[in-house]
Amino acid sequence: MNNISNKEAMGETLVKMGKIDRDIIVLTSDARNSSSITNFVKELPEQFVEVGIAEQNLVSIAAGLAASGKKPFITSPACFLSSRSLEQIKIDVAYSKTNVKIIGISGGISYGALGMSHHSLQDISVMRTLPGIAVILPADRYETQNMVEALVNYKGPVYARIGRNPVPDIYESKKYGFKIGKAVTLKDGSDITIIASGETVKIAIDSASELQKAGIICKVLNMHTIKPLDKNAIIKAAEETGHIITIEESSIHGGLGAAVAEVVVQNHPVYMEIIGIPDEPVITGNPVQIY
Repeated sequence: MNNISNKEAMGETLVKMGKIDRDIIVLTSDARNSSSITNFVKELPEQFVEVGIAEQNLVSIAAGLAASGKKPFITSPACFLSSRSLEQIKIDVAYSKTNVKIIGISGGISYGALGMSHHSLQDISVMRTLPGIAVILPADRYETQNMVEALVNYKGPVYARIGRNPVPDIYESKKYGFKIGKAVTLKDGSDITIIASGETVKIAIDSASELQKAGIICKVLNMHTIKPLDKNAIIKAAEETGHIITIEESSIHGGLGAAVAEVVVQNHPVYMEIIGIPDEPVITGNPVQIY
C-alpha cells in the first residue's frame, strides 16, 4: 500500500496546477490541514482564501469568484459541505451554473472515530439530485491527480468526494485514459459485474479475486463518475453478465447503487444487489470495522 491519501494527492496536484493557471483559487473553511492544502497556502498564498467555519459563505464567495472569471476549488469536510451549505450549492452553484469545483474531503465513514456528526453518507444522494452538477469519486491517488487536472478545464459545477486515509493504488500510473463520465473496466468477466466508486473500488477488485477462486469470473467497473453516469457501460455489463453488484461507501438510498438500478430497470433488467450503508445511524469506530 502507498502512504499517500487521495486528499494529499489532491493537495499536491492543486499546487502543480495553481502554478500553471493563476486563475485557480483554493478556498476552505478552517480546514487547510485536514484538506492537505497547507503547501498550496505556503506556495501560492495570493491564490488562497480562508473563510473560517462558515461553509455557506464559502460556497457563495466561490460562486462570486467564478462569476468573475476565476476557477475556484472549495475544499472542506464532505459532511458539512453537503448539509450546512446545501442551499448555497443549490442556488449559487447549481441553479446559477457557476464554474465552482466543490471537493468534499474525508467523505463516507473515513472520519471513523469522530462519529455520526462527521460521517457523510448522504452527500452523493443529495448532490446527484441537483441539476447540472457532476459527481465524481476517485479511486486512488492517480485517479485523484487525473481528476483535479481534468476539473481545471471542465466547465461547470462539480462535486467530488475523496477520503481521509491512505488507500492502495488501483492503477500503476496516471496513464490509463481517465475521462469524466466514462467508466473504467478494471477486469473482464462473464458471470457477474461488480461496479464500485471511490475507495470501494479496491474492495470490488479483492472480491472479484476471491470469487474467481470459486470459479466465478467477475467483470469489475470503476464508476468514478456517478453523474453524468456511463449508461452504456452499465447496459453492456448487464447484457454480458446478467448479474450486477454495486459497492459504495454511502447510503444505499440514492447513491451509486440507485443510479445503476435506474439504468438497469429501464434498459436491461437483471438481478442486482446493492451493498452500502444501511438506513440507520453509523456507529463510531475504525472505518474498516464500521464498513
